[in-house]
Amino acid sequence: MEWVETTAKTLDAAREAALDQLGVAADEAEFDVIEEPRPGLFGRVRGEARLRARVRPAQVRPKQERRRTKRSGGTSTESDASTTDAAPARRSSSKRAAAAPAVADDTRNDTTGAERDTAATTTTDTSTSVTDTTADTTADTTADTTKESTMSHDDRPESTVTPDEVGAAAVAFMEGLTSAFGATGTVDVRVEGIELDVNVTGSELGLLVGPGGRTLNAVQDLARVAAQRRLGDHETRLRIDVAGYRERREAALSAFARDVAEQVRVSGTARSLEPMTSADRKVVHDVLNEEEGVSSRSVGDDPDRRIIVEPS
Repeated sequence: MEWVETTAKTLDAAREAALDQLGVAADEAEFDVIEEPRPGLFGRVRGEARLRARVRPAQVRPKQERRRTKRSGGTSTESDASTTDAAPARRSSSKRAAAAPAVADDTRNDTTGAERDTAATTTTDTSTSVTDTTADTTADTTADTTKESTMSHDDRPESTVTPDEVGAAAVAFMEGLTSAFGATGTVDVRVEGIELDVNVTGSELGLLVGPGGRTLNAVQDLARVAAQRRLGDHETRLRIDVAGYRERREAALSAFARDVAEQVRVSGTARSLEPMTSADRKVVHDVLNEEEGVSSRSVGDDPDRRIIVEPS
């Protein structure tokens, strides 16, 4: 995925700005801190926080092999053989456990002080050895885990999947989904670098959009996951649009953002907007960044995260 770089007074503010640019939630992005603010004199902070972020690539689940066990009346399975072999061993262990108290009673009186000391020494040595082994194993495991967690994202092998392959997989997914919804539509894709725009046109496609575009957002996430499960990790940005909904939504949001900017400039007071999805917030922020005399920021947590428009 393409990295975006943001700067702000604090790391939290820089992360929020990056999320608004990417148009995703915090759990769908990964961050790489480039520079942190430095403490100065009298509690002041020098410098700014600078980081880069990108949409987190989905992990492809490995296929699991399933072992089939034959069940028939005349043939015993491997599990049955293991159970049969384990039965005599349990009976033998039970006999030895029953005989152990009698042997201990006969030999307890014959044990000398030296033998008890030797037994105690052996127990201590064994405990020490087990403790050392456990400590070494824990240290090795911790070191390996730390090494893996500190590995840079840039160390991952470069993907060989092309944007055209991802686009073809997304088109196939949307064609199957449209048919499953009982609708009739045509799916086409436009590829510009790593940007992929898949458009579905046709009739009776309202179910694929849903109230406020929430179903469409879920369909877009499913298409991304389906493409990555089929092809593996790849450096693309996929966007799904159905019946031109996103284009109409962006036009309406852009007009709304310009009206709010004018109201804030005239009144000189800040205005809080209704909660929006990350994709809608990105559209509003992009429009307000081009408007003079106002600034915008996001506050709160999803799904109640909203934009504050302030005079600058």
